[in-house]
Amino acid sequence: MIALMSQFGSSINFICIVGLLAVCASVILKKLKQPKLVAYILIGVLIGPFSLDLIADEESIKFIGELGIILLFFFIGMEIDLRNFLKDWRLAIFGTLTQILLSIAIVFLMGQFWDWPINRIVVLGFVIALSSSAVIFKLLEEKNLMQEKIGRNVSSILLAQDIAIAPILILISILAGNNTDSESYLMKIIGGVIVISVISYVAIKKEISWLPFKSTIKDDHEMQVFMALFFCFFGALVANFFGISEALGAFIGGLVMHAGKATEWIHDAIHSFRILFVAIFFISIGAQLNLEFLITNWKILLYLLIAVYLTNHFINTLILKAYKNSWKLSLIGGALLGQIGELSFLICIAAFNLGVLSQFAYDFTISLISLTIFISPIWILLTEYLVDKFMPTKVTRSNFS
Repeated sequence: MIALMSQFGSSINFICIVGLLAVCASVILKKLKQPKLVAYILIGVLIGPFSLDLIADEESIKFIGELGIILLFFFIGMEIDLRNFLKDWRLAIFGTLTQILLSIAIVFLMGQFWDWPINRIVVLGFVIALSSSAVIFKLLEEKNLMQEKIGRNVSSILLAQDIAIAPILILISILAGNNTDSESYLMKIIGGVIVISVISYVAIKKEISWLPFKSTIKDDHEMQVFMALFFCFFGALVANFFGISEALGAFIGGLVMHAGKATEWIHDAIHSFRILFVAIFFISIGAQLNLEFLITNWKILLYLLIAVYLTNHFINTLILKAYKNSWKLSLIGGALLGQIGELSFLICIAAFNLGVLSQFAYDFTISLISLTIFISPIWILLTEYLVDKFMPTKVTRSNFS
């Protein structure tokens, strides 16, 4: 945050302003039952160059935002239990692949109308296919659905989507086609093989007992922090060496930490880092939202916003129904999975940096993702209201078994 300078003077003033805004926005949005991610995005919009313009160095906030997504992916990897995921692997894999393929097909039809290149179509298909783990897991906990069948099914799909980010980012780097030399492709292929091998090894092993930090620093809080950050950024460094996403490398580092049974004390040790950097990431996203762009293109954004929700809701409802959930619960599950998630920001950023998305496509996609997160709780509440009205059997905990 040191590089972020505001019109109010120093970086300390900037941090105080952001902290105050975060507290105020979080309190207001909590009363409105909106996720804190919305508060962070709104703060970014408010202080960004297209509003109050309190950020003098835009590149610095983008860099810190990318740092935030690396830490976010590390925590996602650290919280994924691949063995539990394997219990519902058919639903998870079938649901995720179906979602991705149908999303690409729908974007392809839209792309024919607007004459989009195939690379952009594939990237946008990936973007709209992924839902928000951060938003949905929170909602599942609040609704006491985590241990119910519909909650487990939705969680399995989310975990599969989180894991799918690995091959998606590799495919995007290949689609970019900027480096056509055989050595570059070979490095990406080797990196992809390493990623798949590590994920497979972690999934098969009950526990990685050889991790050196298990006994030596278990009670050393300071060393816990540095060891966790080492695994996070060492994974990112290795991934960067092979020409794939640094966030993906951090994700693999998190999986290894989980397999080493280190998540309990690591979570307590660096949870505050996660809160801080994830907030910075979403603030950086909000700061990049061009309000003039939103106003100018509000009609097409509205059309696509409705199209995304109807498409995701419909696809996921059918997927959940295919796995023996009732229509009522399938519709609610489809609503939960209706929005575009935070991982899609990473796809968008990676595609833009690699030249797959133009500036217009980047602004448009960032705006669309943010809007879906904004209205996600409203969409879910509306779905629950309509389901209760037209399917009057009351949804109780016994119905979710």
